[in-house]
Amino acid sequence: MSDLHAVEIKNLNKIYRANRKSGEKKALENISLTIPRGCIFGLLGPNGAGKSTLINILAGLVLKTEGEVKIAGIDIDKDPRRARSGIGVVPQETNYDPFFTPRQLLDIQAGLYGVPKARRRSLELLEMVGLADKAEAYTRTLSGGMRRRLMVAKAMVHSPPVLVLDEPTAGVDIELRQQLWDNVKALNRQGVTILLTTHYLKEAEALCDTLAIINQGRIVALEEKEVLLARIDKKEIVFRLDREIKEIPAALAPFHAEQQGRRSLKCRYSPADGAVGGMIAALQAAGYAISDISTDESDLEEVFLQLTRVA
Repeated sequence: MSDLHAVEIKNLNKIYRANRKSGEKKALENISLTIPRGCIFGLLGPNGAGKSTLINILAGLVLKTEGEVKIAGIDIDKDPRRARSGIGVVPQETNYDPFFTPRQLLDIQAGLYGVPKARRRSLELLEMVGLADKAEAYTRTLSGGMRRRLMVAKAMVHSPPVLVLDEPTAGVDIELRQQLWDNVKALNRQGVTILLTTHYLKEAEALCDTLAIINQGRIVALEEKEVLLARIDKKEIVFRLDREIKEIPAALAPFHAEQQGRRSLKCRYSPADGAVGGMIAALQAAGYAISDISTDESDLEEVFLQLTRVA
């Protein structure tokens, strides 16, 4: 495995056996992907697409049916203990003992990973997530947002090179979401590779370098963010004109021109066609001057819906 990859997955399959309630289910089908070291990687998909199964295989919580998985260069089959030490997971649901303090919880978690007392960083991690002043408080007294941040610290006690965030901001307010991402970006700047699953597509678009979209157990897209966003080749452009529109110029018919109010026209086009100059020329030929132009580009949500609908 290349030193450039934090995670490498080849031909991964997971089949859940049939039981009394349901038949055999193929949860993952020939998944192959690599996650570069030091990036923020987004794993997106609708509910039931296979995201949690994939994460649980990485974490050692679910056994794969076949395929090869390496974490930080370590095969999860050949050396499962070392492989698991290379990953930290922040689950969707907070889990903690309400009768321990945050400092005690981190010390216990570090002990479970075999981190010697001299190398434990409990206070440093609590400082990182803004909980140093709560180090000796009972965890049950923490707010929901504080518990979320504690989960990030808990996942980092053994200094894993890969941190998995499974829907970390589900149901949290805007301020907490910003605090969590400040923590995550700080970890990423320190060299930690982040694997993120989220249903907040704007969040993934703002944070991630590379994105994979999984649907029905298969990868339907795996590209750098900018390349993925370029998949949708339609844009909208709105021209605000210098005077009231009496009639839409016939030359704009190929662009599905629609009047927007008394002085604005909306047109649809493909950037590859280089059509904007022609639209401007058509308006000028009709005697209009343009006072303003605005465009609406495709976003990740549009790409996501297109790929998951057709997959």
